[in-house]
Amino acid sequence: MDSVSVNLSLEYLKRLNTIAHHNIDKALLAAGEAEHRFGGGVLKKAMVLIFGDRATYEVGDEYIPVDEIAINTAKKWFRENLRFVNPDIHVKYQVELKRGSEALRDIFERRTKVLGANDTSAAIGYAPMTATERIVLEAERFLNSKEFKRGHPETGEDIKVMGFRKGSTLELTIAMAFVDRFIESENAYFKRKEEVLEEVSRWAAERYTGGKVKVYLNTLDRRGRGIKGVYLTVLGTCADDSDSGQVGRGNRVNGIIPLNRPISSEAAAGKNPVSHIGKIYNVLTYKIADRVYREVSGLKEVYVWLLSHIGEPIDEPRVAAVQVVPEKGLKIKTVREPIEAIIADELDHIQVFCLSLAKGLISIC
Repeated sequence: MDSVSVNLSLEYLKRLNTIAHHNIDKALLAAGEAEHRFGGGVLKKAMVLIFGDRATYEVGDEYIPVDEIAINTAKKWFRENLRFVNPDIHVKYQVELKRGSEALRDIFERRTKVLGANDTSAAIGYAPMTATERIVLEAERFLNSKEFKRGHPETGEDIKVMGFRKGSTLELTIAMAFVDRFIESENAYFKRKEEVLEEVSRWAAERYTGGKVKVYLNTLDRRGRGIKGVYLTVLGTCADDSDSGQVGRGNRVNGIIPLNRPISSEAAAGKNPVSHIGKIYNVLTYKIADRVYREVSGLKEVYVWLLSHIGEPIDEPRVAAVQVVPEKGLKIKTVREPIEAIIADELDHIQVFCLSLAKGLISIC
C-alpha cells in the first residue's frame, strides 16, 4: 500500500506539480484457498487484494488513473517480493477508493507553504533498539535474503519472528512457510527443517553476544500426521490458504512490533506523505530519536512524542516532547539545548522530509 502511495504521489507531482489528497491505508489481503501436497499443490481460489479509503481522481480537467496505478503497483510489488506468486493469476483486485471529504481535500487546496495536519493524532518513536529487537529484525532479513533463498529455495517469504529474553538467555521462535513443490514427503520436510534450523541457530549464536540463544522453528509441526502436521504452502505465504492480512496489523515503522515499548496506534503504510500525521510523525519521531541518541552524548535511551491538531501546520506540532534515560551522572540541563536544536532543525526541514517519503526514499517497515 505504501508503494501505491509513492507511485500515486509521483503521478500527482508529474501531472499537477503537487501531491493531491489520498490515503491508501485501508486495505485487506483476503486469503485464498489451496490444496497443499507433497511435491506441489494447487491454488484453488485466488487471494483478493482490496484497496480502500480515499484518492483524488480529478483536478480540473486532469484525470488521474488511480485504479490502474494501484493495481499495477501491487502486481509489481508481488513480483519483486514473493517469488512464487503470479500476480495475474493468484491474486484478484478490488479497488474501493473514493474521493475524500470536502474538508480534508480543502487542506490541499489552500496552497499554504506547509500543509495543515489532516488529523488530531500523536506518534512516538524511540532509539536505540535493544539487542533483542535488533536480532529479531535482522533474523527476518537474513531469512528473506537472496543468499539464504538460493541455499534454501524451499523456504517461503512469509516469516514471523518472536524474540523473548529471560536474563541472559534469548529465545527466537520462528514461523516460516515452506513451499510444497520442493518437499516430496514428510521425512523430507523434517530433514529440510533441521538443516534450516541448524543454519539459523548458528547465525543467531554468532550475533547474540549477551548469552545463550535458542531457536525454535515451526513449532506446530507434528511427525506422523502427514500433510496436516507440517507448515506447507503453495506460494510461500500463508495468505494462499490460511491467513488474511490488513494494513496496520503488522510491523511498526521501525520494522518490528516492540511489545514492551510505547508505540503509535497509527498505520503509516499508504497514508499521504504531506498532511497525514499518522505517516509523517510516525516516521519522524523515530528519525528524531535516532538523531538525538547519536548526536547527544550520555544518553542510554531516547523517546520522542509529537502531537498534532487538525488543520494546524505540520511543522508546528501542539506538543514536541522528549524523554531520555541518561547515563549515570549526566545532568539533564546539559542536554536540553542540543535536543531542542535537533527538534527545531527537523521541523524546519519537514518539507524535505515529506518529499523523501513521497518518493519512497524512506522505508516505513
